[in-house]
Amino acid sequence: MSLAQIKVKRLNSQDLGFKDTLLASLSLPMADDEAIDAAVLKILTAVKAQGDEAILLFTKQFDRLNASSVSELEISRKDLEHAYQTLPREQKKALDIAAQRVRAYHEKQKIEAGCHSWEYEEADGTRLGQKVTALDRVGIYVPGGKAAYPSSVLMNAIPAKVAGVKEVVMVVPTPEGARNPLVLAAAYLAGVDRVFTIGGAQAVAALAFGTQTIPSVDKIVGPGNAYVAAAKRRVFGTVGIDMIAGPSEILVLCDGSSNPNWVAMDLFSQAEHDEQAQSILLCPDAAFIEQVQVSINKLLPEMPRAKVIEASLTNRALLIQVKDMNEACEIANAIAAEHLEICAAEPRQWAEKIRHAGAIFMGNYTSESLGDYCAGPNHVLPTARTARFSSPLGVYDFIKRSSMIEVSEAGAQTLGVVASTLAHGEGLQAHARAAEMRLKK
Repeated sequence: MSLAQIKVKRLNSQDLGFKDTLLASLSLPMADDEAIDAAVLKILTAVKAQGDEAILLFTKQFDRLNASSVSELEISRKDLEHAYQTLPREQKKALDIAAQRVRAYHEKQKIEAGCHSWEYEEADGTRLGQKVTALDRVGIYVPGGKAAYPSSVLMNAIPAKVAGVKEVVMVVPTPEGARNPLVLAAAYLAGVDRVFTIGGAQAVAALAFGTQTIPSVDKIVGPGNAYVAAAKRRVFGTVGIDMIAGPSEILVLCDGSSNPNWVAMDLFSQAEHDEQAQSILLCPDAAFIEQVQVSINKLLPEMPRAKVIEASLTNRALLIQVKDMNEACEIANAIAAEHLEICAAEPRQWAEKIRHAGAIFMGNYTSESLGDYCAGPNHVLPTARTARFSSPLGVYDFIKRSSMIEVSEAGAQTLGVVASTLAHGEGLQAHARAAEMRLKK
């Protein structure tokens, strides 16, 4: 496939049928979904029934990794520490800084996001409140196929530990036994308790159901491929999950005042993840859009993952001319992108108009990649327009709330009458009687 010239699909918001064309461009083909789901169901069923035996079989089949026991697939904390201590100096320093910033952000989030217990007392002595407790055990899935993601370790494990999760169990595929030292070092630094070198739907199944060696968890978080996503969907209910993550996305809102090379590279930053990743530019300036197209073709041959970027941009990218920045914000809210960059002279002015986005990056110097690695906020974000109703991964994903109710004798006289009336209205006489028996005659 030639890298000489590619032409990214252009749209104009003023064209007839623009909205339908845009929505069609946002959706992914679903032809493979049934086959993937059927394959995942077989794997989940096998692991649930056969435990370690199935894990060993699938690890050999998919990761070409032979082991006589699942214990051989576990990496000790001592080995994680060794990986951290032996990192090259610059990598170790970068990992330390990233971990510190991610931890600081989530410590702040814990204070500000209602992650604490509280209660209040009414005049009659009735006490009402909320008890917040962390999950006991969480599983984190870290991709390990096409690339290694130490940043995903930090983003998943650190907020869990900040929330107070007692045990974090990590799974990461290591095809043919290739272990990435930076991933293991990140696990050590983030405080991961146990690490197993397994991946795919079988790893999700092990975390959900437990095996003879791998403990079951209360919630599974972290991104993965289509098989991992299908497995998470299947086990939801047995365990909690964070979200069903689709291919990565970036949407750039630009007023035409930015450097076109920077914008082109920002579009590349998501396109290089996957052939199905989506990169979109919204801009009112037709000449600037053309400059970005020129920059794309100029810069693409320099990229080590050029073929992946080319496939992504050719199949799924959009360069969209809009009437003005106000309309760009309206369209951005309809797209509800995972990553939203506002490359404009006054980015906060436009950020005020954004209601739906996983993360908002404001200003020409705020590249999306800074958020991926070290800014501090979490990079596990809602995709496929789910930012309309969901949020980034955070401390709040690793806690649960219990309502606290202590009704006084005086309070029972008032509330008992209300409950009795409503219970009789619903035809639930035992409910009514339970309240009535506590009323003073």
